[in-house]
Formats: sequence, C-alpha cells, structure tokens
Amino acid sequence: MTEGNFVDYVKIYVASGKGGKGSTHLHREKFIEKGGPDGGDGGRGGHVYLVGNKGLWTLFHLKFARHIKAGHGGDGGSARSTGADGDDKFIEVPLGTVIRDKETNEILFEITEHGEKKIIAKGGKGGLGNWHFRSSTNQTPRYSQPGLPGEELDVILELKVLADVGLVGFPNAGKSTLLSVLTSAKPKIADYPFTTLKPNLGIVAYRDYQSFVIADIPGIIEGAAEGKGLGHYFLRHIERNSTLLFLVPADAEDIKKEYNILVDELRRYNPEMLDKDRLVAISKCDMLDDELKTELKEQLDEELKDIPYIFISSVAQQGLVELKDKLWQMLNA
Repeated sequence: MTEGNFVDYVKIYVASGKGGKGSTHLHREKFIEKGGPDGGDGGRGGHVYLVGNKGLWTLFHLKFARHIKAGHGGDGGSARSTGADGDDKFIEVPLGTVIRDKETNEILFEITEHGEKKIIAKGGKGGLGNWHFRSSTNQTPRYSQPGLPGEELDVILELKVLADVGLVGFPNAGKSTLLSVLTSAKPKIADYPFTTLKPNLGIVAYRDYQSFVIADIPGIIEGAAEGKGLGHYFLRHIERNSTLLFLVPADAEDIKKEYNILVDELRRYNPEMLDKDRLVAISKCDMLDDELKTELKEQLDEELKDIPYIFISSVAQQGLVELKDKLWQMLNA
C-alpha cells in the first residue's frame, strides 16, 4: 500500500432514514359499505451501521464518501399493510476504528472484532395507522401518526492500528530497516529523517507457524506531543500495542537520554502508555567491536536498570533471533 492510500482519519456526515407515515384508509368493499379503519403502519427508516472488516487496513475507501444516508421508510397502506423498511447502510471499517462525535469529541464506540456491527444512526420509527386508534366510541378514526425523523450527525472515524508490537524511535533510528528484515513489508528506506510518513505493518513469522504483528510508527522527536515534527498525529497508533520496542542507534550521543525523551513524549500524550511492556533495542551495533560493546553493556546495565535491552543489527542480521524470542516471550507472558 502506498503512503497516499493510507488514510487513518476521516470526517463524514451520516443520516438515517425517517419513518413512513401511517395510513388513514377506511375499508371499502362490495356489500361492505362501512368496513371500518384498516390503515397500516409506516415502515421504519433505514439504520446506518458500522461493520468491522479484518480485510481492511485503511479508511481510504471513505475519503471521498463524505455523506452517507440510509433510505426512508415506506408509508402504510390499506388492508393493514405495513410500509417497507428503509434500506440500511453498512459502512465497513478496519479493526481498531474509533468513532467520535464531531461536536462534542465524545467517543461513541469502537470496532475491534471482525463482523462486529453497531448502529451509528438509528432510523426513525414508522407511524401507526388509523387501525390502532379504533374504539367503541371512535369507530372511524380519520387520523394516523406521521413517521419519526431519522438521526443526523457528523462523526470522526479514527483508525488506531492494531499491532502487537510498536516500534518507537527517533527519525533514522533504523525502524523501517528492521521491519523490512523481520517481515515481508517493504517500507520506504532512505538516509534522511522522516522517511516514514505513514505507519507500516508487518507480520513476523515465528516458530511452529506462529506469528505476531509489528508496526513501524513514524519518527518521534522531542516536543512531538506539542505538535513538533510530525506531531502527535501518529502517537495514537501506539495506544493499541501491548509491547513497545524502543529503537536507539548505537552511535547515539546519549542512549539513556534518547530513551528518556521518547518515554516522556509518550507520557505527555497519554500516561497510560507507560503501563505497557518495554524493550530497548540498540540498533546498528555492527559498528561496534567487542570492546566497545562490552563498555556499552556495562554502561547500560547501570543506566537502564529495570528495562531489558538487546543489541541488534538489521543490516548484519545480528541479534534478530534473540529479539524475536524476547518479544514473543513478552507478548505471551
């Protein structure tokens, strides 16, 4: 999927159908002059549903569908015949989609399972026909109920990528390279910052035909929570990851400082992110000889006391098996 086709935020207007009006028909038939009321009920208006589809990875199909309306209910008829229900509208969305009310910014619900179906706008109820209003003292009611109007609202659909592991790091930390080595994903890789402009997903094949999903999140810089760099726009994708893999290059001036900046940005965006399991991967370690690696290990043992870390090199294929083992162990702890 190209970057331009990855859409994770859309605003749409939805409107359910209004209910049909009830009938005021009076029964007339040969040899039956005054058959009494027999007006049927109006049909209900169509609902607007959101349906989870595990085959979708983006909201691109809704990018240009800004107005979605369900059908109106049919009017009631004679012989107590009920009007037809309005056509329902089904909007398919990827798993991990959050629906917000545009006016209040309130979260209405979220779709997390395949086939999960929820009503976003309920159709109006059809009106009752005059047959319902007959009585001993009112044997020929010449009135019925109108149908109720449908619901209209502006909503925001926001996709939060569902992945087991989220790659967190500064621009050019080697996240896209690691993703391309661990999975069959082919993210854009270049030697300049902010190469990745959209989240990339990949499936890591593990032992005994098992697998887990890893997401490459666009680079975070200091101040991202305030909108600097690419801002906090992509930080929401990390909310759904159960494990966070922090990638810090071995040639960084201060590994602990970079790690702390990344953790602080996540905390400022959403403090609950600090409850997730964390693993630090020191990337590009093929640049280190054994002596430098030993010195760095002693330093990290002191600075990252409670946080597990691992040395890897995507290019030289070093430490990747151990990395997968550690991630699998953390995901299934």
